[in-house]
Amino acid sequence: MMGILNKRLGGTVLALVSALFAAFAIPSFPASAADELPRLVDMADLLSDSEESSLSAILDEISERQQVDIVVVTVDSMDGETAEVYADDFYDYNGYGFGEDRDGILLLVSMEERDWYISTTGYGITALTDAGREYIFGIFADDLSAGNYGAAFTSFAELCDDFITQADTGEPYDVDNLPKEPFGFLINLLVAFGIAFIISLIVTGIMRGQLKTVHSQSAADDYMKKDSMQLTKKNDLFLYRHVDRRKREENHGSDSSGGSQTHTSSSGTEHGGGGGKF
Repeated sequence: MMGILNKRLGGTVLALVSALFAAFAIPSFPASAADELPRLVDMADLLSDSEESSLSAILDEISERQQVDIVVVTVDSMDGETAEVYADDFYDYNGYGFGEDRDGILLLVSMEERDWYISTTGYGITALTDAGREYIFGIFADDLSAGNYGAAFTSFAELCDDFITQADTGEPYDVDNLPKEPFGFLINLLVAFGIAFIISLIVTGIMRGQLKTVHSQSAADDYMKKDSMQLTKKNDLFLYRHVDRRKREENHGSDSSGGSQTHTSSSGTEHGGGGGKF
């Protein structure tokens, strides 16, 4: 009887301990960044099923090939936390990152206040400098603001891929060597200019056709009415001279504010990153 009682008591204590651990434990995904962690966590439900499937495949392929976790997280609310704290802690406590330095880049989008934040860790800090981060956001910002989330997140992932590849050469994209703007922007600009030029030709052609009483003359005097004005004296007078001189700014390479500013998260991990509103 005592043995059964002790067994039941032991089971009760074990159940109580397990319940307390479950209540206070930090929720986490499986601990294998390379094999089991979901690199797309769409808690705000911004993507369709097909978009989730496509983006997950892209994130997994880039992460495995580059050995740098590329993660996208969407939430409705950050529960009172700042974007920096939420993004860093989500990355750290869910076990993301390759290698001892936990290499990775995480994009957080919170819909409550329309916040975005990119958190970098390990090699991600090297590959994605502060200037590079702002450049990348500038590329997908319009899609993010317009609600084209699938396109925005895909652009983010592909740009991270490009920036990691560039960092592998020893010269990460930074203030002085950011990539050129996409050709699409230049093409759109040329098309807009061409349309405006054609419209201007049409308008001036119409206006010219309405000028029926004026004909082109070979000299300026031909436009004047005869004997309407008599010039008695001609003289050129030089009134004043103004020269504006400014010192040319010298560009010293060591003065440029490149690289990544870093901070330490609550887990003691070093992170780079930054964000804003969209």
